Order: sequence, then C-alpha cells, then structure tokens
Amino acid sequence: MKADLRSDSSCVNSSRFGIKWKTFGILAGFILIVLFVIWFFQVNMLDYFYLTTKFSELEESIGRIEEKVEGDENELKNTVFSCAVENYSSICVMKIEDGVARMVVEADGPITSVTRIMSDKDMVRLWRLAYENGGTYISTISAGEIYESKKAEIFENSEEDPVENAYRKSRRGTVSAVYSKLITRESGEYLIIETSDLTPVRATVKTLQRQFWWIGLILLILALGLAALLSRVITKPIIKLNEAAKQLAGGNYNGDFRAKGYREIDELSKTLIHAADELSKTDRLQKELISNVSHDLRTPLTMIKGYGEVMKDIPGENTPENIQVIIDETSRLTELVNDMLDISKIRAGTRDPKMEVFCITDTVRATLSRYEKLTERDGYTIDLLTDGDAYVFADRSMILQVIYNLVNNAVNYTGDDKRVTVRQECENEKVRISISDTGDGIAPEEIPLIWDRYYKVDKVHRRGAVGTGLGLSIVKGVLELHGARYGVNSRQGKGSVFWFELELCERDTATSEMRKDNND
Repeated sequence: MKADLRSDSSCVNSSRFGIKWKTFGILAGFILIVLFVIWFFQVNMLDYFYLTTKFSELEESIGRIEEKVEGDENELKNTVFSCAVENYSSICVMKIEDGVARMVVEADGPITSVTRIMSDKDMVRLWRLAYENGGTYISTISAGEIYESKKAEIFENSEEDPVENAYRKSRRGTVSAVYSKLITRESGEYLIIETSDLTPVRATVKTLQRQFWWIGLILLILALGLAALLSRVITKPIIKLNEAAKQLAGGNYNGDFRAKGYREIDELSKTLIHAADELSKTDRLQKELISNVSHDLRTPLTMIKGYGEVMKDIPGENTPENIQVIIDETSRLTELVNDMLDISKIRAGTRDPKMEVFCITDTVRATLSRYEKLTERDGYTIDLLTDGDAYVFADRSMILQVIYNLVNNAVNYTGDDKRVTVRQECENEKVRISISDTGDGIAPEEIPLIWDRYYKVDKVHRRGAVGTGLGLSIVKGVLELHGARYGVNSRQGKGSVFWFELELCERDTATSEMRKDNND
C-alpha cells in the first residue's frame, strides 16, 4: 500500500504547471490569436479591403449615372455632380460618335482627381480596355505616369496654362482608382469614367503596428493579473479541500470539508462530506464486525480444542456426546466462513443467479423443516400461513438462503413467547414472503442501517441461537441480484416483519420460456 501511495504521489507531482500558469497560458494564447486576427485583417489586408470598398462605391455611383444617360440632361448633370461629391471623385460621361469621344457631362468632387490631367490618348485607352473586357475596366492609375505621358504635349503647346502645368506636377505622387464602363443605348455608345484618389495607408499601417505592440504588451500584463486572480479564486477552496482530503486518507474523518466558491466546488465539498461520513461509519462498523466475527470464530475453536484435549488426555471421555459437540462447532465455523464468502462474492459481482422455475411454497416448507429439532428442544413455535402454491422464476438455492437467514434472524430476536410467523401472500401478480417476530423491534433511525454487512442492532455481542449474524447482508445482496423488492416494518416493543416480493409465473409457461432461452 505504501508503494502505491508513493507512485500516486509521483503522478500528482509530475505536473509542472499550476492553475495560475495554465490559466495565463490559455489567456495569453487567446490574446495572441485575437491580435493576429486583428493584425491580419486591419493591417495586412487593409489595402485590399480599402481598394475593394472604393471600387464598390464607384460601381454603385456609375450604376446610378447609367440610369440617367438618356434622360433629362439636367437630371444627368445633377446625378453626376452628386456622385462626385459623395465619393470625392471625378466623373466624366462621354458619347462615342464615329470613333471620337465627345464630352457630355463632367464633374469634380471636393478633391479633383486625375481625370483632369488625362490626355485624349488616355481616354481612348480606357475606352479600348473597357471594350476588350466586356464593357467594364477597373484598375489603379498613377498621376505620375499620366504626367510623364502628358509632358511632351505640354512643352509642345506654348499656350499651356502654367497654373495648370504646376497643378499636374503637384499630382504626380497621387494614385487613383479608375472605373470605366462602356454602355450602349439607342442613341449610341457612352463611356463613363470615374476616378477617385486612394488615400495612402502606409502611415496608418505603421501607426497600427506600433499600437499593436503596446496593446499586446498591455493585454499580456492584464492576462497575467487576471490569471493570478482567477487561480486564487479557483485554487483557494481546492487547496483547502485537498488538505482535508489528505487527513481523510490518513484516517481522520473529522476534517473540515466546507468550502465556498463556484457550483462545482460546492458539489465537491458536499460529496467529500458525505464520503467522510460513510467512511467513518464503515470504519466503525467494520471494527465491530471484526470484533464480532473474531468472537464467533474464537468460541467454537476454543470448544473444539478443549473437547479434543479432554478426549485425548482423559480416558473414557471419547463419548458420542463430546464428538457431537466438536461436529456442531465445526459446522458452525463452516457456516460462518461460507456466509462471509457469500457476502464477498455478491459484493464482487461474481455470484450469478441460476434461474429456474420452482415452487417457492415448497422451498419455504423445506426451510422450516430444518427447525424441527429447535422447536422440540427449545420450545420455539414457527407457524406457516400460505394461500396456496406459488411458482417463481429465480435461483432456488439463493431464495432458500434468503428465507433461511430471515427465519434465523426472527428466531434470534423474537420475544419470550418464542413465536415466529411465516406468511405467503399472492396479490397483483406478485408473491410476498414475510417473516415476523415478537421481539423488541428496531428503532426508526436504525432501520435504514440493518441491511449493512457491518451493522448489528444488538451492540452487545452475544452468541445467537442460530446463524452467524451476517444473514441480512446476504439477503440484501441476493434480492438485489434478482431485482426484487424487500423491506422491514418494525415498531419498538411490537416486533419486526421482514418481507420480500417476487413476480409470480405460470408453471407451464415459465418452464417453456426457460427451455426456449436455454436452446437459444
């Protein structure tokens, strides 16, 4: 046992991390996952989402303009201007006639986009790209590239406005989203171009990255503090219960298992309190059993040894009476050992009932026939009251043992009139066997305990008239194996009635079913 305890202790100590650090690890891992998700979508994918959103806005506004192309010209102008203002974009609507693009409407939002510095060649290129891509072309365009392609034209044109030229130079670093769409109407083909400047997000990304470092550090510190707080709240009652459990393992059943916390701790506390009470009761009753069994074993052994020595040392004492005493005491020892073995087998689940159909009434009669000498010698009266033969499907030897032990118990505890009554009653497809005595009865608080294999109502040990004192525990085990109902009705000063019930069965039907099961 000590070796087992050492191995268990080593298993317990093999965990290197406590609740505090495990909680911190879980919280830290969760925080890192959250930070990674935020970084991936808000930093790494920021350009993608921003550009996607921008193109969606341009597509929506061009759809609105498309509906007004062949309508009222003022309404078209108002729609173009409204979309340009809303999207901070530049929009131009051109009509294609004989391969030449004629401007119909154009408008600039609060920020003039690169459309203003596009040359005719750029417009034609967008028209061609839209045509080649099924009528729609989306892309990004750098104002610097447009400026370089426009530079030669600027220098060749001596009438170029120097202010306009300066504006174009200032726009060289701008990148814009371009959405061009070619539509066909009854009046001809139209090309709608909308461009909107893309705000540089590099500085924003760097700012977010710095923030993430600080946010991550702060969250990890908070996770450590929260883990320490949670571990303290969680482990404090567990540590208390653990210390009390160690005392329980050492045999101290009076440890303080009261602990408050969350629901599981309250349930564990109640469970340990109940376990301590049961172990305390079992330990106490087991000591009483050992004391009683030791006495029951010592008495017949002493008598066997004494009579054997007398027969050996004293001539003429080898009489049938002395030999009969040795035989009787040996039988009592055998009965006590067999009862203890039966209890062990039933508790271990290794004793399986061998089911058969039999007449329980005949079994009761056969059991009571064993007490003929007891009734003749000691004046006991055992009455049998039946309402006819009853058949059951059970293990006959086990049920006989139940009846025998209940009768033994009644004989040992009946009153001065030495009367025991055995009744058989059939009702509601069940047969009830009850054994009553006229003894002192059982106190109400002791009735739930009498079936325990360690319990003894009479705390003062006495050598019973018959039986070993372990019968009620055997009765309980056998009846539970059969799934039978059982119980006791008792009033102090009025005696006790022990009873059990089994299901009735027709003799022929039950026999055929049993044979069918055996064949299967």
